[in-house]
Amino acid sequence: MGLREFLDWLKKDGTLQEINKPISPIFEAPRYAYQDRRPVLFQDCNGMRAAMNVMNSRETLARALGVTPDNIINKLTSVRYDGQVKHVDNSPMMEVRAKANLSRLPIMKHFKKDGGAYITAGIVVSKYKDMYNASIHRLMVVNDNTLAARLVPPRHTYVMQKEAAARNEPLPVGIVIGVDPVTVFAASTRVPPGKEWEYAGALKGEPTELVRLDNGVEVPHGEIVLEGFIDPVEKIKEGPFVDITGSYDHIRPEPVIHLNNMMMRKDPIYHGILPGGNEHKLLMGVPYEPLIYNAVGNVTKVKNVVLTEGGCCYLHAIVQIEKQTEGDGKNAIMAAFAAHTSLKHVVVVDSDINIFDPMDVEYAIATRTKADRDVMIISNVRGSSLDPVSEDNITSKMGIDATKPLKAPDKYERAKM
Repeated sequence: MGLREFLDWLKKDGTLQEINKPISPIFEAPRYAYQDRRPVLFQDCNGMRAAMNVMNSRETLARALGVTPDNIINKLTSVRYDGQVKHVDNSPMMEVRAKANLSRLPIMKHFKKDGGAYITAGIVVSKYKDMYNASIHRLMVVNDNTLAARLVPPRHTYVMQKEAAARNEPLPVGIVIGVDPVTVFAASTRVPPGKEWEYAGALKGEPTELVRLDNGVEVPHGEIVLEGFIDPVEKIKEGPFVDITGSYDHIRPEPVIHLNNMMMRKDPIYHGILPGGNEHKLLMGVPYEPLIYNAVGNVTKVKNVVLTEGGCCYLHAIVQIEKQTEGDGKNAIMAAFAAHTSLKHVVVVDSDINIFDPMDVEYAIATRTKADRDVMIISNVRGSSLDPVSEDNITSKMGIDATKPLKAPDKYERAKM
């Protein structure tokens, strides 16, 4: 199921909204997606179709993965990086071939102080010697055939580019836009080096098909693909742009991508992810939930994990356990922080608490937490660069054990009708 088939599925379900009037990619389309968080397909965005809010909720993500929302964690913790990959000779996204010309695409400018228009849902596939990586990066438009890429250290694309640059070699890349939702999710997940396509195949239950570009990079099917290389020397100021917290990230000198070729379907659909929107948060945060789940499972019986929307699906976690011994709550807190170093606050609750209901979680804190006993504060530790309150990535963290003491269980029994 590609992007357009998934959108058709949403349309049949009555979830997708379609906008038929011409709409500008500069502020107008993002503003619409910001004000109405439902999946949307613009039929005429700079002369091309464009989709936003594609995976706008846990329900939509669960549908893409073929599970119910409360079983996302079970799906992600049971899938290995051993899916199949199939190499093919051609792709529907190669119907139209041309020299790279970014002005043809509805690349969006989202917020008032943005440093420019930039690609938000492009999977950057890079290849160096026998290594490859696939991940999503901010790609700021410099001109019709040049982008600036936000490469985050020490992630794989950053490391590969540094190795190539040390030898004054360009790093070949293919940038695919309009890929099926599950493959986008797989490319957003930190997996063992070079295992993105196997992971995508395992999640989908079918082989991930790859096609080779002229520069040797192999990419999955999509709607649009850009071909080029990351310059080993040239850099340009990138930003400011809004990140997952809804606040602006810093301006930094970042590497430049020079584009040669552009290929697309005859009627392509551009995919744009709204910065700081639900889709951005889910793609960035949900892949950490199985890491936390597995880490907590090493210290106690874990039931479920969620990175909450109010915590930007990144900074706040609710961990549900089946408590075995006193102290399990604090052990779960420490395991969660170790598994996701950007995590700032974590609440541990019992299995009778609905972790997807903020009121139920607050109830657990209100009735089962004794502050001097159950609140853990850790000062001066590494946090997230995206957290506005952190200083040089150093912050403080808090864990709340909101589980029932094992003694006197009748005292905490919730009345039922």
